[in-house]
Amino acid sequence: MTKAEFVELVKEQGDYSSKAEADRAIKAFTDAITQALCQKKSVTLVGFGSFSTVEVAQKSGKVPGTDKTYTKPAHTAPKFKFGKSLKDAVAK
Repeated sequence: MTKAEFVELVKEQGDYSSKAEADRAIKAFTDAITQALCQKKSVTLVGFGSFSTVEVAQKSGKVPGTDKTYTKPAHTAPKFKFGKSLKDAVAK
């Protein structure tokens, strides 16, 4: 699904009067989640899921087929855990 298709779906489901309103709602939602995660806070939407961050340790590895090695530095990564209601709805 493209962003334009998703905006249209949100417009219909949210009963917005225009695509611009639906697009602003999507942007506000994603910006709020991003801001919370940047502050290392988690966001839980009961039944839907939880957005959080995890600390990923430094990782070293070897490029297959060559003798080259690489090191990926430690970093913070976003994580999403599905809620039971969402899992059940998708499974149907």
